[in-house]
Amino acid sequence: MATLQPRDPYTVDELKKLYPSNLKLQQVQVFHRHGERTPTGPRFENIGLPKFWPYCSVAQQMVSSVLENRKNEIQWSPLHWQRRIETINQDGQALAAVGPSGKNNSLCKNGELTDLGRITTYKLGERLRYLYVEQLKFLPETLEDTNIFYLRSSTYPRALESLQQVFRGMYPAKTRSSSMRPPAIYTRNDSEENLYPSSFNCKRFSQLAKAFSQRSADRWNKTTEMQYVNTLLSKYMPEDCQKIAVDSQPRLSGIYDTINATIAHGEKTRLPDEFYGTEIRRIIDKICVEEWYSGYKESLEYRTLGIGSLMGDIVDKMTNAVENVNFNGSLTANKDDSTVISKDNKNDIKFAINGCHDTTLAAILMSLDAFGNRNWPPFTSHIELELFEKSETIPAILAKTQSVEKIKKSESPEPVENSEKYQSLFDNYFVRLWYNDDVISIPGCAKPGDHLEGDKSFCTLKAFKRIVDKFVPLSRKDECLANLDTPVFLKSA
Repeated sequence: MATLQPRDPYTVDELKKLYPSNLKLQQVQVFHRHGERTPTGPRFENIGLPKFWPYCSVAQQMVSSVLENRKNEIQWSPLHWQRRIETINQDGQALAAVGPSGKNNSLCKNGELTDLGRITTYKLGERLRYLYVEQLKFLPETLEDTNIFYLRSSTYPRALESLQQVFRGMYPAKTRSSSMRPPAIYTRNDSEENLYPSSFNCKRFSQLAKAFSQRSADRWNKTTEMQYVNTLLSKYMPEDCQKIAVDSQPRLSGIYDTINATIAHGEKTRLPDEFYGTEIRRIIDKICVEEWYSGYKESLEYRTLGIGSLMGDIVDKMTNAVENVNFNGSLTANKDDSTVISKDNKNDIKFAINGCHDTTLAAILMSLDAFGNRNWPPFTSHIELELFEKSETIPAILAKTQSVEKIKKSESPEPVENSEKYQSLFDNYFVRLWYNDDVISIPGCAKPGDHLEGDKSFCTLKAFKRIVDKFVPLSRKDECLANLDTPVFLKSA
């Protein structure tokens, strides 16, 4: 969960192996965790850890767009300002917050993206540019049309700011055409957010998450591993909670959050050395990963409500790209049962970047049974899902010159998306999963016919879609309100 150490750029020989000549890259979807940030809440002030960290120089560079109404004409202009943080003392009196050096001009709030986090996400953008622009020539060197990008962020400012840094790293000012329109960044209301697993907008998922968390507490709180953690760290706990547990206050995962935030930053914000031992971090990581993420592997309902909606969106973008390649638009059924093309700019997407969270990445990997024995995702971790078209022996049905009228909804009682001819569109498409610069093979694609011959890392789009479809909710809104009286874990007889 600390800082990611990226690998060196791929050599020419490595690229030839990673990108076979008979596969054409069609689309890339990136999901990245935000960069380094401050802890999500103040912890360990009792042993001298500063409440306010001095790593957010953006506080001196704030810019807001303000509306001016001049002679009944609306005009927008930038307002430059500096942020200062106010706090209260033990007596409830307001006073200006200061950092460990007594200064007040670059202070961070809880959970805020720091200068280091901005740097690492910018560098991620540079690495993506080097691979997909300079090496693979998949994206243009100079960006003129932003419609080839899909940019989306969760509702958290650190995710949005990290996304902006990544995009700027990919296309700095000198590589953007003067006629380029500002890129659109999509966000959602909290009630419809699916870029991270949220228990706030789903009652049933909240029940599931609490049940798996309690199971971890019951399983680990009285173990020798937890005893080892307490032997080293309990002396640093606040007076009202001397014992560390999965469900202590602060929680074990909260303690881990602070450990990793301090590892990433400077000496002014460090904990005692006992917090950073290899063995104690291994134990804490193992327990926290189980508490937060085991549900995705063990429970279909957990997968469905936690990450199924987002995975469905991922597959939709892939299938839309296939339709766009073959028909320059998407397929829809008319009332007379004929199938026609509808043009949608979202089908032009070549590169999607999603600013999200550790919980997003782990949920995606766990839901695909691809997490393995990995640790908690470090800051600026990233997943890439690449879509390829096999360029040889392409069936006639995929030829762009084919009339769409040959695919008729009336030829099958099923919806056009389920028809045999429609499904044959996907025969020559493959999906590959990356995590932090490593290719990850999806176990569900291991059977012959479910992957590219000779390379299990290239999952057929059909197989990938089949895996994901099993846990995409028909209606997340309805399913979040279902089974509220059903126990999460059935008691054995």
